[in-house]
Amino acid sequence: MGNNTFDMAETTLENQKPAQIFDDPEMEAMMDAGVHVGHTKMRRNPLMGPYIFGVRNNVEVIDLEKTKELFKKALEYMKELVGKGKVVLLVGTQPAARTIVQEIADETQMPSVTRRWIGGTLTNFKIISKRIETLETLEREKASGGFEKYTKKERLVLNDEIDRLKKNFDGLRLLKSMPDAVFVVNIVQDDLAVAEARRMKIPVIAFCDTNSNPKLADFPIPSNDDAVPAIRYMAGRIKAALLEGRMASKAPKT
Repeated sequence: MGNNTFDMAETTLENQKPAQIFDDPEMEAMMDAGVHVGHTKMRRNPLMGPYIFGVRNNVEVIDLEKTKELFKKALEYMKELVGKGKVVLLVGTQPAARTIVQEIADETQMPSVTRRWIGGTLTNFKIISKRIETLETLEREKASGGFEKYTKKERLVLNDEIDRLKKNFDGLRLLKSMPDAVFVVNIVQDDLAVAEARRMKIPVIAFCDTNSNPKLADFPIPSNDDAVPAIRYMAGRIKAALLEGRMASKAPKT
């Protein structure tokens, strides 16, 4: 696939390169999931030019050959990282990604942020850790019946505090120290997470749609980052890599 943008209004991606797409199950699966569908031309980030195949009906089409190549590198990196017992923080706060990221975090036992990125999550990690400790202390006190000594009004205040802390920090309970890498579904939506990771020199793995700046990620993955089918397919591959890494970390050393 070429790097130059051209009008695909009368030509489908399928009949441009049928051998490369349909002789490759992985690329065909990506296409079926809509991974190749970018944004309109007017929203393009110029730095995404090398990863764009063309334009169809004013919508830019991502080069799936580039996606496959870069995705393979990212998956291998995450698998190797987790295989060494390292931690990847999963970030996806947009509604389309929230449930998917939470499911992956639960299955892989990785920390996650699926609601709102709290400023300082990485750059002020000690304070965030203390907030998580407060949440867990309150939960233990409630579970042990310790709230019974408070008035009804005081119990309401404490329960509200638990709910607020859970909403903000529940997914970070497994993050006992700084993560070894951060995966971000949408680097435009979660730009603060990316900025903090870069400031702390933590590698960033990210889907990069046609409106993204791929240079903000150490492992950019050209991909639709808005549509649920595309996110689910690509995130499912990431889940598999994390689980493989987890299994490798638990395997007996020879």
